[in-house]
Amino acid sequence: MAEVPTLSLPENPKLVANITHFARALRKAGLNVGTGRVMDAVKAVTAVGFTSRRDFYWTLHACFVSRPEERAVFAQVFRLYWRDPRFLEHMMAAMLPAIRGVQEERSAKPAEKRAAEALLQGQLPDDPPQDAPEGEEIEIDATMTLSAEERLKTLDFEQMSTDEIAKAKRMLARLTLPIKPVKTRRHLPSPQGARVDWRRTMRGACRTGGEIHRIARTRRAERFPNLVVLCDISGSMSQYSRMVLHFLHALTNAREAHRRGRWAQVHGFTFGTRLTNITRHLRQRDVDAALAAAGAEAQDWQGGTRIGACLHAFNRDWSRRVMGQGAVVVLVSDGLDREHPVDLAREMQRLQRSAKRLIWLNPLLRWDGFAPRAQGIQAMLPHVDSFRAGHNIASLEDLARVLSRPEDTGEKARLMALMQSTEAQEFLSRSDLSLNF
Repeated sequence: MAEVPTLSLPENPKLVANITHFARALRKAGLNVGTGRVMDAVKAVTAVGFTSRRDFYWTLHACFVSRPEERAVFAQVFRLYWRDPRFLEHMMAAMLPAIRGVQEERSAKPAEKRAAEALLQGQLPDDPPQDAPEGEEIEIDATMTLSAEERLKTLDFEQMSTDEIAKAKRMLARLTLPIKPVKTRRHLPSPQGARVDWRRTMRGACRTGGEIHRIARTRRAERFPNLVVLCDISGSMSQYSRMVLHFLHALTNAREAHRRGRWAQVHGFTFGTRLTNITRHLRQRDVDAALAAAGAEAQDWQGGTRIGACLHAFNRDWSRRVMGQGAVVVLVSDGLDREHPVDLAREMQRLQRSAKRLIWLNPLLRWDGFAPRAQGIQAMLPHVDSFRAGHNIASLEDLARVLSRPEDTGEKARLMALMQSTEAQEFLSRSDLSLNF
């Protein structure tokens, strides 16, 4: 439930001007707000009145918000515009870089930076006025600072502004995910092969009167595995799943062999409260059209989470179709599931046995104090081959290194040791209580 701010309206407020300015800020923040919606908002507010601040919030929400992902942006713009008298100071702090030791660093809330950009457009002049007095010049040596692209790679998807999200999508379109070929049990003719093909050698000798002039050799055939991505699209994973789907679309539509990484097939699935196969939608060349079609197909976008039930549907209906011949599975989820952990652990174990390698990307791992306390994470963690963070572009780039190093388990070993120590402490505490009793 969004927080409804306290309103302090003047005696003779400029209703149309304020709502129009508010609608412009929403449009700059990425919402589809036109003149018709502004007129509807003015009529709706006039009919409802200002007797209840909650009614005022939800009246504007009903007029301007049309998609679930727009709720967070609307809430932040509404808070800055209608409530906080020091909104300009907060927006400046969100937009301008803070100097260590002078201003306390504060992590921005989701969509807060986009709201700040939308309301600050036109507030910050690019060039100072000519008649302004000369101030003290401060020279800063920026030779060792990171470039804008390097900084964008390490920026959390949830904290990106509208412009940064657009740049990040272009960077994701250029990413590659190469994979080494897998050797099969079949053999192909090869002059430099390590194995002698006696059948072909004898057949050739029959043509020359029994004399062997050339020894035929073979080598093991190679093939490329499939890539299967299972992406969580629940409410807590909305922004991360969107960026992952952009990356998956780039892998699906990269036709050049050196860009595609030579994956045999790329399959994409989304899950929240149900499983949805979006592979055919990702094959469209236009990324916006592909993701729009995928969003229309997945009706549970930004809904609840039923990881165990969705994995059961995948193992039952799709595992044999897309997991043959050693597929690599990438699971993108925060692991927060409310269902029974025993069923979730059983489905995760079955998924790991069907895959050549199971890699789990969890955005919650970006926190330094992350611990596997949720039951869903405790049930899933023992059945993955690698457990890594998945909250920025750099974490997606690390996937290539993880695929080339089968021994890389990420943070799994450390968190498994933490889980075992926690269980041991709980067992000892229960034992002490029973002895004292």
